[in-house]
Amino acid sequence: MFPIRDHNPSEGTPFVTYALIAVNVLVFLATVPLMADERVLQAFYFQWALVPAISDPVTFVTSQFLHGGLLHLAGNMLFLWIFGDNLEEEMGHLRFLLFYLASGVGAALAQVLPDPTSTIPMVGASGAIAGVMGGYLLMFPRARVDVLIILIVFFRVIPIPAWLVLGFWFAIRVFSGAATPAGMGGVAYWAHAGGFVVGLALTLPVWQRRGGPAYWTRTHGHPPHPEARYRIRRTPIPRTGRRR
Repeated sequence: MFPIRDHNPSEGTPFVTYALIAVNVLVFLATVPLMADERVLQAFYFQWALVPAISDPVTFVTSQFLHGGLLHLAGNMLFLWIFGDNLEEEMGHLRFLLFYLASGVGAALAQVLPDPTSTIPMVGASGAIAGVMGGYLLMFPRARVDVLIILIVFFRVIPIPAWLVLGFWFAIRVFSGAATPAGMGGVAYWAHAGGFVVGLALTLPVWQRRGGPAYWTRTHGHPPHPEARYRIRRTPIPRTGRRR
């Protein structure tokens, strides 16, 4: 199940969201040459990634811009691109940037505190982006999100309410974190879950300024502007019959 877009277009230009995507991509490209030598890469990670046993304060921020591979980067940037623009529009550019970084720090703490002696480097923007998802859920619980469903040979795009997509995502992280022993596994599940909760909490003041429950009453959980409508256009290439 892969979210590919939402029906919640922002009415301004999300400069910070675009800048964060660009910085993450550029940092990843700069680290690609290091991946040819595992010892060099490990030394780099121990300096700039977050290692719970060391917990250098600087790495709580720098680790948010490092990724372990192309798919790791692509998945994170897709989620940021889908959900980041609307939250940036609600908060403003500078506040959104501070919110994003704070969510990432909170996510890191959620992973470090249960296992403070771990020497496994932690990298990725997932925690910060989980915060964006938590904030999005609070502001637009019924915004429609197009999800690509893949079941073996079955492919279909289905619009699903944000509360279902994001709620399911959060539940999987909590379940996976509880089922994974400390120090085991390659995914920081508690960072994901912690970032989600921190992001939701940090968005509460914005939600309250919009009226809190009265805001939901006015919008019924939908975006406060017309939703985007997407059409699958038919190809202009004519069909031809099979020659005998």
